[in-house]
Amino acid sequence: MAGRNLPQLYRFCFLVTGNTAKAGEVFQDTVREAAFHSANGEPPPDRIWFFREAHWRCQAAASKDIQPEKKTSSASEISAEAPKQIKGLEPAQLAQWTTAAPEPQRSAMALYYLNQFTYREIMLILRIKLPALANALSDGRRDLQAWLNAATPAK
Repeated sequence: MAGRNLPQLYRFCFLVTGNTAKAGEVFQDTVREAAFHSANGEPPPDRIWFFREAHWRCQAAASKDIQPEKKTSSASEISAEAPKQIKGLEPAQLAQWTTAAPEPQRSAMALYYLNQFTYREIMLILRIKLPALANALSDGRRDLQAWLNAATPAK
């Protein structure tokens, strides 16, 4: 995995767990596992391996926390102001929203907003089919817009 992907791996861990300590632990465990495989002559085949490995570790770490509630707020259509609203957020604010989302929506949105993966790669990392990914992203974007409207109203 090229060094430029390591910050993205940590960001993914942070967005899914919402906790810097847990994200750091998952990140380090994933990199350690890759080093172990490499030392044994079986290096990870590609960057997808790293994110898939981190994904299950994030889910295990997050499962020990309070779980997301069922949706109670209504979703909103995507606004033209959404990119500005997102840019105005601190990483912790986005992680707060992401960690409140149910799986696979949580991980799909985190991978989507890293802007590093094709839809096919996201499906491979999350081990889901296209209809499930489409639903997770569609629902997630509408839910995120509703949250953005409440957290950072457009001017």
